[in-house]
Amino acid sequence: MHILNWVPALLFISSFFGLFVESLAQATPVSSESDRAALLGFKAKIVKDTTDSLSTWISRDCCDGGWEGVECNGAGRVTALQLQRPEKDSTLYMKGTLSSSLSNLPFLEVLVISGLKQITGPIPQGFSNLIHLTQLSLEDNSLTGSIPPGLGRLLLLQGLSLSGNHLTGEIPSSLGNLRNLQQMNLARNSLGGSLPPTFQNIHGLQYLDLSYNRLCGLVPDFLGHFQNITFLDLSNNQLSGQVPISLFSLAKLQDLSLSNNQLIGKIPVQIEGLKSLTSLSLSANRLSGNIPASVSRLQNLWYLNLSRNALSNPLPDTLARGIPSLLSIDLSYNNLSLGIVPDWIKSRQLSDVHLAGCQLKGILPSFTRPDSLNSIDLSDNHFSGGIAKFFTNMSSLQKLKLSNNQLKFDLSEINLPDGLSIIDFSSNQIVGPLSRIINNGTSSFLEVLDVSRNLISGKFPEFREGLRLKALNVASNKISGLLPSSVSNLINLEKLDISRNLITGTIPTSLGLLVKLQWLDLSINALAGKIPNSLLGIEALRHASFRANRLCGEIPQGKPFNIFPAAAYAHNLCLCGQPLAPCRGKKSAETSQ
Repeated sequence: MHILNWVPALLFISSFFGLFVESLAQATPVSSESDRAALLGFKAKIVKDTTDSLSTWISRDCCDGGWEGVECNGAGRVTALQLQRPEKDSTLYMKGTLSSSLSNLPFLEVLVISGLKQITGPIPQGFSNLIHLTQLSLEDNSLTGSIPPGLGRLLLLQGLSLSGNHLTGEIPSSLGNLRNLQQMNLARNSLGGSLPPTFQNIHGLQYLDLSYNRLCGLVPDFLGHFQNITFLDLSNNQLSGQVPISLFSLAKLQDLSLSNNQLIGKIPVQIEGLKSLTSLSLSANRLSGNIPASVSRLQNLWYLNLSRNALSNPLPDTLARGIPSLLSIDLSYNNLSLGIVPDWIKSRQLSDVHLAGCQLKGILPSFTRPDSLNSIDLSDNHFSGGIAKFFTNMSSLQKLKLSNNQLKFDLSEINLPDGLSIIDFSSNQIVGPLSRIINNGTSSFLEVLDVSRNLISGKFPEFREGLRLKALNVASNKISGLLPSSVSNLINLEKLDISRNLITGTIPTSLGLLVKLQWLDLSINALAGKIPNSLLGIEALRHASFRANRLCGEIPQGKPFNIFPAAAYAHNLCLCGQPLAPCRGKKSAETSQ
């Protein structure tokens, strides 16, 4: 009987123990101490963290979900570390170095430390031990040194981004071992040498960005082997030779940029083989000859930039019927003598028309669909009229460049579109007052205004609050009167050039409130009085000129004013102090001491 009384108790204990074991099995395992130590080693090398991400790394268990950016597997091992600057706040950063302790995370599959700006030093060699990595992104930091060749051991890697750093040296040939790689981005560094031939082993590559480096040599023929590639950017390097024909067999390629190199020869007629191409930029090279008619067969192309080459007439007739998807065209600064804007450009629904330096003349063109235009550049041509009706229905226009033509009009007689952010009317024969552009509806979005080298007269208008101007250039006109103290309302201004006018009075002390100013030119006017010490508050200033005025007194004795060249202060009445001779009173005082 006593034995039977124990049976229910034993059954209860057994059942309870089973549930306990099961609950333990289902509980999240405690993280590895070595993984936690590796993460804390990284944290120790970060001396400042304005993102506050690392402030969450405090608990005993780095896999409890509380450590920002850290992910773990079911066994409590760290598999991902992702620390990125929030997109909405570009001011946040981490300051420190990239610790080699992260090499001690053997199960790591994803490592993303990007956009943190002030992480310096080299990429640790030990990262080559992270053999489970599929994603490595260290972009937009301040890393230095060369790319470790050992990264070629990360055979599972599918994405590699080291862009936006200060990396030097050549691209290691060992990266050609990464046969699973689909995306490679090494842009915006200072990498030199040529593209390693071993890259031809990366057959599955879909995205390659090597732009803004110092790469040299030929554009390699093997790029034509990347049959899955959709994005290829080799722009802003020092590549030379001709564009290889093999490139035009890439039927999946959507975006191709080879701009700002030293490429020569003609644009190959085989370009029509890029059947998926949506964006093509070959600008700023040394390409010559005619634009091939086969370009017109690129059915999906919406962006075409062939500017700043040596391409010549005639334009192919087939362009009138081809490129049905075209939205943006730039043929500026070639050896084209178009005479007039072609009808096939005027009649299309385009967003960008850039035909600067194309030997255009007569009156400004009339577009069939002006409401679609976002950006127009007809600079460096020979237009002489047509401004009165030019802006009709250009409700979407944001950027306008008509500089260096022969346009004659009065600013008070034109109606500019409200949404303009950039206006460049420089080097024409424009008259009238500035007030027509500044402080009316047009100025609400205006960031850049250049009306230099014209015949504009009258006085400066008062600058109201809320203006967005970043650059104001009115040099070489006939503007008179005072520079108003309300110039301080231009709080975003980075460049101010009022040189070669008839400005009188004194330099307003409120000018010192423009703390973002980098370029200031007040030269060749009739300004009098002192250079106010309030200008010492403009710490970002890189260039200033007060030359040829009637200024007198001591130059502000602080950087950068006392280290600008003496020529910046020449031809005034009686300026003194560094970098000029000491002021008389100060010199005698120093002598008596």
